[in-house]
Amino acid sequence: MLQEFRKFILRGNVIDLAVGIIMGTAFGAIVKSLVDDIIMPPIGLILGGVNFADLFVNLTPSKQAASLAAAKEAGAAVIAYGSFFNTIINFLIIAFVIFLLVRAVNRMMQAKAEAPVPPVPTAEEKLLTEIRDLLATRR
Repeated sequence: MLQEFRKFILRGNVIDLAVGIIMGTAFGAIVKSLVDDIIMPPIGLILGGVNFADLFVNLTPSKQAASLAAAKEAGAAVIAYGSFFNTIINFLIIAFVIFLLVRAVNRMMQAKAEAPVPPVPTAEEKLLTEIRDLLATRR
């Protein structure tokens, strides 16, 4: 079983998948920072100084709080819809970038498929060519 597991791990697809997951995680962190630190602050400013990450609905009236962090610290049940908006924007950006990557790969594959590839002669064709050449030199 250990040999089978080793063979599975050393397969190219598994390593490619691992690299893809690591790169995807890093890309997700970049997009999260882009949304939280660059995109949402100007939108919040345009909407009157709203911090989207701090928007929430307190479901526990007895535990009032001025911010989402304070509400969570007090143990209040909250619906953090501002964080949800940020997550939706993260998803849309990542989905768009993946769409662009898949589109580029598909175009490259299509261009490669359209390029005519000369057929490689088979062993039989090579042998027949050699015989033809030998017969041509005998005359």
